[in-house]
Amino acid sequence: MTVSARLNVSPEFPAVLERIDALSGLLESNAGAAEELGRLTEDTARRLLAAGAVRAGLPKSLGGHEFSPRQLIEMIERISYHDAAAGWTMMAMQHITGTTAAYLGAEATADLFADVAGGDHALVAGHGTRPGRAVPVDGGYLVSGSWQFASGMAFATHIHSAILVEGTGELRVLAMPKSQVGLVDNWDVLGLRATNSIDYHCSDVFVPATHTYSATTTTPANGGAIYRLGLVNTSAIGHTGWTLGVGRRLLDELKLLAATKSGTRNAAVDTTQFHAEYATAEARLRSARAWAIAEWRSIEATLAAGEPLSTEQDTLIRLTLNHTTWTVQDIGRTVHRWAGTAAIRRGPIDRFLRDLATGAQHTTSGPVVLQNCGKWLSGAQSEAHWEFLDLVP
Repeated sequence: MTVSARLNVSPEFPAVLERIDALSGLLESNAGAAEELGRLTEDTARRLLAAGAVRAGLPKSLGGHEFSPRQLIEMIERISYHDAAAGWTMMAMQHITGTTAAYLGAEATADLFADVAGGDHALVAGHGTRPGRAVPVDGGYLVSGSWQFASGMAFATHIHSAILVEGTGELRVLAMPKSQVGLVDNWDVLGLRATNSIDYHCSDVFVPATHTYSATTTTPANGGAIYRLGLVNTSAIGHTGWTLGVGRRLLDELKLLAATKSGTRNAAVDTTQFHAEYATAEARLRSARAWAIAEWRSIEATLAAGEPLSTEQDTLIRLTLNHTTWTVQDIGRTVHRWAGTAAIRRGPIDRFLRDLATGAQHTTSGPVVLQNCGKWLSGAQSEAHWEFLDLVP
């Protein structure tokens, strides 16, 4: 059975990449200040938004660019190469803002996304872990809860949160003004310090039913085929791009460092062991990227044909992300070992290693997801299907 909605491949993609690359010097020079602030600098955020980093994830029917999955992977990869925290922030905001625009109905999108092309639209941050409580009342819900990891909250106007509807147990997602929640300034971490991934909470706040949608939906109210992937699969797009960008930058930084040390007394980078390990890391990164891109090319073909994804494709989306994440984490250990003291002093290698160590802890690349992939692929639970990150009968 086929479903409607075409896969959009945006002609704006090259121009957005060009604008992002033009910001490389700004991202580099502001990275240290952003870590001290605990969020991106105003200049960095404003310029990335103007470049189209969030508009890339918004539905074309509302005035967004609506990049294809592979276009989004490369865009997030490019931002993350220049600054991992900026890449993570924009990855999260384009994903949450884009899916909010795609899954909410006409009344809510008229309220939140009145003029996307003109820049007049909501910027949404938040998280779906530990769903809050939603008590049904006339016209909507009274919502209470506490949520974590709201990356990009400093620049958000609205909140995205998961809620469980009391009485039915239905899992829904809401969009509400940031002014209606209490923010907790608790983002004190080793890496990704500039992402402002803070906690937030609220108690008995009214949210109209029109500003919520089913958390498991794969039927967009706005936009094309990419939004038929659902929340978890679209999240994997950005996380894949982020990890690949960080891995590429770390290897390039190690190459630059080796050039400065080569020929000096007892230089470890002049050993055959270093050359072999660098080549191995390069091969692993290129292989991980090639596999991820190949899987997403296959998924795009399925979406373009109007077909639903198979359970195998759902599994491989999760497995390629897990594989990419932990391959790059291993590459990070190689870089740390051969970078010597450059890995512990303030600078790009230190910052990217800390950001990688923190980003790799995201639940989408956790060990249980890998185990569930193995259960399906090995045939142990071949009749099961995916609900978010869980494999269920």
